[in-house]
Parts: sequence; structure tokens; C-alpha cells
Amino acid sequence: MDLGNFLIPSIDLKEGKVVRLYKGEFNKLKVYSSSPSSVAAVFEDSGFKKIHVVDLDGAEKGRLRNLFHIRQIRKVYKGILQVGGGIRSYEVARSLFEEGADFVVIGTLAVKNPSEFEKILSDFPKKVVLAVDCRNGKVSVRGWKELSSYTPKELASTYDHKSLWGYLYTVIEKDGSLEGISVEPYVELKKHISKPLLASGGVSSLEDVRRLAGIVEGVVVGKALYEGRIPLVDRLTS
Repeated sequence: MDLGNFLIPSIDLKEGKVVRLYKGEFNKLKVYSSSPSSVAAVFEDSGFKKIHVVDLDGAEKGRLRNLFHIRQIRKVYKGILQVGGGIRSYEVARSLFEEGADFVVIGTLAVKNPSEFEKILSDFPKKVVLAVDCRNGKVSVRGWKELSSYTPKELASTYDHKSLWGYLYTVIEKDGSLEGISVEPYVELKKHISKPLLASGGVSSLEDVRRLAGIVEGVVVGKALYEGRIPLVDRLTS
């Protein structure tokens, strides 16, 4: 397995710092670096082909708050850049593409304003990843604070015939917990979609990553890298 292609490091931004939340709780976070661009440079040097950047302030407040740091990351990271968090309008999505994002990750807008979401899909085909963030069997929106009426299967199936790139399925109850992954949610969702699927939530080791090989097309990993559970380098914190 080529880890550089399959494993996707996550840089979660809050107030300009690289952090990780615990199970989606904004009041339970750990700061890993005050220099997001330095972390991105480590991932660049380590050979990762794609990184996942989340504006947590944007997800919580409903509008981008860490655009400066996203720009700085783009300057030092030459691979594929996927950005999510607070993308609640066509204009914001377009601005991120203009800033050099290769993909945008959108969840809330797909649930709350489908016509606006579909306008983005129409103008930027195969450039949008649908965030399927699951808590207690339902899709969660607005920074994981509000449960929708959708199940993951229902939301994914609604858009599977549209011009998405694919899906990012996060099991919120496991995110940032290092509890290990369950393959069953991804196996089940795969039965109902035709596009690529990325997994996120609870990865604690390379064994977890290997268990997902052949089931999903990539795994977003954060805390396991920063805590050294998945060996990388010793330059991730500053």
C-alpha cells in the first residue's frame, strides 16, 4: 500500500493554530502547532500527495476565519489541497478555488441549501467532496452541532448521480479519540454509492489504515500522526 497516496493528513485550524478536537467537541481540543504552514511543509517533505485542511472556526461560525493560514499552506504545499469548514455559499467555494484549493469539502450547505450546493457542483464538477458527518446514525451539520433528518445513506444517495468527486464519511463519536476504526459503516455506505469514499474518525494505528485498504479510496488522519501513533517525523509540533 502506498501510504503517500492512501493516507491524507489533516490540518485542523482554530484561531490560527493546528488543533485536534475530541469527538467533535469544540471545548475539548489539543493544540499541536502555532504554525500551520510549517506542519504543511512537513507533510510536503514526507511525500503525502494530498492534505485535508479544516477551518474549525468557519465550521462553528458559518464563515471562513482562517483564510490567511490556508493561503500560507498553499504556498508551501504543492500537492492536492482539500479544504472544508464554513463553506456555506457559492461565493466562498469559488473564492477557495481562486486561492488554489483543488477540492472543497461541503456538508451543511448540501442539507440546508441544496440549490446553492448544486450550483457549486454544476460550475465546479468533480471538485466537491460531500461531507457525510455521522453522529448517532444521523448526518450532523453546522459544525457538528445540529442533527439533520438524513441518514448517511440517504444523504449520499441524494447526490450520488450529481457531479461530486466523492464523499468524506466521518464517524464523529470516534473522531480524535484514537479508539480505532470500525470498517462496517464504510462497507455499508459503499453499497449505496458509486463515487470514491474517504474515511475519517478514530484511526489509531497503521493497522487501522490497512483494515480500510480495499474498502475506501483514502483515509484522513490527524491525531494518530500528531501523537506519533503512525510514525512520521518529529517536527510536527512547534
